[in-house]
Amino acid sequence: MTAIHPVVLCGGSGTRLWPRSRKTMPKPFLPLVGERTLFQETLDRCADAALFAAPVIVTGAAHVAHVQAQSGDHPGTTVIVEPEAKNTAAAVALAAARLPADAVMLVCPSDHHIADTAAFQAAAQAAAKLAQDDWLVSFGIAATAPETGFGYIRRGDALEGGFQVERFVEKPDLATAEAFLADGNYSWNGGIFAYRAGFFMEELSRFRPDIADAVRASVVEGTQDGAAFHPAAAPFGAIDGESVDYAVMEPTERAAVVPVSMGWSDIGNWQALRDARAGDQADNRIRGTVELVDCRNVLAETDGPRISIIGLDDIAVIVDGDEVLVTTMAGAQKVGKLGGATNQ
Repeated sequence: MTAIHPVVLCGGSGTRLWPRSRKTMPKPFLPLVGERTLFQETLDRCADAALFAAPVIVTGAAHVAHVQAQSGDHPGTTVIVEPEAKNTAAAVALAAARLPADAVMLVCPSDHHIADTAAFQAAAQAAAKLAQDDWLVSFGIAATAPETGFGYIRRGDALEGGFQVERFVEKPDLATAEAFLADGNYSWNGGIFAYRAGFFMEELSRFRPDIADAVRASVVEGTQDGAAFHPAAAPFGAIDGESVDYAVMEPTERAAVVPVSMGWSDIGNWQALRDARAGDQADNRIRGTVELVDCRNVLAETDGPRISIIGLDDIAVIVDGDEVLVTTMAGAQKVGKLGGATNQ
């Protein structure tokens, strides 16, 4: 089997993890779960040279310094610098247009946590085999709770190593999510995909020729600067941004899914981060100088001042520099709406 080309997407500002994650140092580049950053963990999962080619990073100019600083132990890494953010369809297309047509791409967000690397790599190999036969493949993350913040994928007819996609479903309400979980044929859509580069561009040209044409023009007119490639700004700037899900995955007749249980989390808010970390006997997670008395399910971390909490359950207290966040876990989804989160 030919090597799989990891395509790592680095974008966004990670406002839901404010105040730790900020525009100048967003979520992918922070060591949130372990000692390595989420971006470094993403590269580490794809470091087996027997399975993977050197990674391709697609990012914006604001993040290039972080990418270069944190990818140094992965030789051969190349970087595509988006002139501006145009959502995931254009980002994936930039990598596809730069790779050989027969190259199998594994598209990975840079800010997810995956506990089971072996399961991830097995799923990547299964997805790559399907992609070589011109299936556009999603990882179907094993649903462990009736989450309303994720899209879902319903499995259809069986394929070798996976299934055809019967349908994609937008973020459901709670009753619908509970029904999906009980049904057993639905997976979370975690935004990890495998494509043959040439076929992806064919399908993008079919459904969104405006994006495909603009990306091709920006690549043809782009410039190389060492390991970094800069697509031309003018054609790329004309793109009407769209997610790869809407642009290609939903309209194509060649959508497939590989189910996988791999300890996945998008680390989408403070509750998700708490749950991704190992807890003590009371399921508390602490970092820094923290004292807890009669607390359960508390996430508390500080880079300086002492945090002292008594008799509270299911909250997060985060101290970062001169900013302090206190939230219930039920309110964690709203952190990104705070003025501090959107202005820093």
